[in-house]
Amino acid sequence: MATVQVSEAEKVYILHGIRDDLRVDGRGCEDYRHMEIETDVVSNTDGSAKVTLGHTAVLVGVKAEIGKPRPTVPAEGYLEFFVDCSANATPEFEGRGGEELGTKLSNTLYKVFNNKRSIDLKSLCICAGEHCWVLYVDVLLLQCDGNLYDAISVAIKAALFNTKIPKVHISSDEEGGKEIELSDDPYDCMRLNIENVPCIVTLCKVGHRHVVDATLQEKACSVASLIISVTHKGTITCMRKVGGGSLDPESIFEMTEAGKRVGKALHAPLMKLLEQEESLGKKRQKVGFLG
Repeated sequence: MATVQVSEAEKVYILHGIRDDLRVDGRGCEDYRHMEIETDVVSNTDGSAKVTLGHTAVLVGVKAEIGKPRPTVPAEGYLEFFVDCSANATPEFEGRGGEELGTKLSNTLYKVFNNKRSIDLKSLCICAGEHCWVLYVDVLLLQCDGNLYDAISVAIKAALFNTKIPKVHISSDEEGGKEIELSDDPYDCMRLNIENVPCIVTLCKVGHRHVVDATLQEKACSVASLIISVTHKGTITCMRKVGGGSLDPESIFEMTEAGKRVGKALHAPLMKLLEQEESLGKKRQKVGFLG
């Protein structure tokens, strides 16, 4: 994970500000930085999104391919995750520096998103035991300024919302075998139900309080963090602690309640924004590196 050096005077200043619910950039302890979301940004994918959270930037592409179902769940499709940490994001990712972080992020994303509570995996089944849709979710970290998990989760939800999977027509040949034909009509496609796809909320314990959407400077003052994935109903689907420090039971309870509250409030405006952007169609103004 990208880190920065913070002096003792800076730490005291950050700690005192968080104690008084006034962070260095003027936010409260449970406020996010300004977030920008773009969808349909990569032409050769079935769905894509770019999210900028403060100075953290993440690009996600989803590619749907026909594969073989896993033997344990023959009537379901599945997701595969790959995270690439660009060396441009931070010098620490140069060489093999970003591989370990990429693997750690991929493992967490797999636990959060690749389950039937998040996505209707049965809808990805084409022919039980033989064919299913496999969604390859590629995550590229373009810029790193803290809070990667939250930015990535929002980008994944936006990319899955944007994903269009071609309709499949199954026919039988003369020998009784099955033939699969994909529709060429771009409007004849299947959309994913992303209502239950969770968003990740990362809470960092700084001093005696906790903050949401920590910057790298605030992260340097944190002893430990709690990563919580929350659905639109406020249900926690996954939770894990990161960092070398320890958390007492009271802090865990307070951080969990805050995570549920913040995570639940995140979904409605996100869905409204995605639906508004899609309704604009070709009139949508492209920004960022697409402008």
